[in-house]
Amino acid sequence: MKNLTMPLQGAQMLFVAFGSLVLMPLLTGLDTNVALFTAGIGTLLFQLITKRQIPIFLASSFAFIAPIMYGVQTWGIPSTMGGLMAAGVVYVLLASVIKVKGGGFIKRLLPPVVVGPVIIVIGLGLAPVAVNMAVGKSGDGGLVLVEQNVALLISLASLITTIAVAIFAKGMLKLMPILAGISVGYGLSLAYGIVDFTPVREAAWIAMPNFVAPEFNWHAILFMIPVAIAPAVEHIGDILAISNVTGKDYLKKPGLHRTLAGDGVATIAASAFGGPPNTTYSEVTGAVTLTKNFNPVVMTWTAVTAILFSFVGKLGALLQTIPVPVMGGIMCLLFGSIAAVGLNSLIKNHVDMNEPRNLSIVGVTLVFGIGGMAFGIGSFSLTGISLCGILAIVMNLLLPDNAASHEKIISEKINPPS
Repeated sequence: MKNLTMPLQGAQMLFVAFGSLVLMPLLTGLDTNVALFTAGIGTLLFQLITKRQIPIFLASSFAFIAPIMYGVQTWGIPSTMGGLMAAGVVYVLLASVIKVKGGGFIKRLLPPVVVGPVIIVIGLGLAPVAVNMAVGKSGDGGLVLVEQNVALLISLASLITTIAVAIFAKGMLKLMPILAGISVGYGLSLAYGIVDFTPVREAAWIAMPNFVAPEFNWHAILFMIPVAIAPAVEHIGDILAISNVTGKDYLKKPGLHRTLAGDGVATIAASAFGGPPNTTYSEVTGAVTLTKNFNPVVMTWTAVTAILFSFVGKLGALLQTIPVPVMGGIMCLLFGSIAAVGLNSLIKNHVDMNEPRNLSIVGVTLVFGIGGMAFGIGSFSLTGISLCGILAIVMNLLLPDNAASHEKIISEKINPPS
């Protein structure tokens, strides 16, 4: 009987992750069925590299939403996939350095004063897109897709439902606020008659996902590499979270170098098929906390279920019928939440904004990133997230840390060396 319940428990975990998993490709123009496939493949690869010791599921990373939207519009999906593959390689390289030098290397290269503002830029960079979609327009505001009053009603209903479920719901429902928001918004869209089911009728029941092979464009690669900063740091937090839930220290066994390498290989594999980059899912960690089922085999079944669903053609077509205002309403919360994570990183780690060094790094990073500053020589250019990510790292390495030096001097006066 226990063996029979494992597949059902695995399917339950996919249901928890489903809203977030498909939201990312829906927002960025990627194929939802490919995202399901690459989430499954990525999780299996992660389990292989970590020796199936961690009960965790990998799927679409929200940190890459803004960069992918920009990349797809600028270079197309194949070149964007090439850039994402390079970001996965960065994970693997970081994992190699951690194995040799230890985890302290990450803290020195990517302290909160660097990571915080970069995450804020990722969250707020596309705030106008969220607002445009919420009022029924295309992301760039150039087309009116749904009448504004109707769009606002639908988007606000989706937003309020998502917030209400996240705050007031109990048990497993509390872990699915995005799915709840989409469901309510979709129901209202049906009532207003703005859903077109033609793609669903035309789609086959069983169909191959629309895989896309990557192309390597150095503009896209240089743009995507710095974006890997935020998810790499987020990964450490997710591994700490699941470690606390299960009572095992996964940073030691199988080790941070293995978990980060697993995340990187999963992202490389996802981009090879045209899917979004993978990251460890906190929703599923929450579900593990509720169910108290710490067996990693459950996640194997979650991955297998995701792969099987990816070949259901009508499922992908149905997801594509979700109207723009539904997505826009949820994006208003989603992008703001990402920015809040970056702000919380600065607060939680007591980054002193009265210190000119910290103020300079955070201030310049925010203005360059959100303002769209671009540096270029000939055909080479850096802009937005890629520019501010590199800039934050360089400023942190070059600017003297007077606060640390001051603390050292005081410490030496109080405890003079013998």
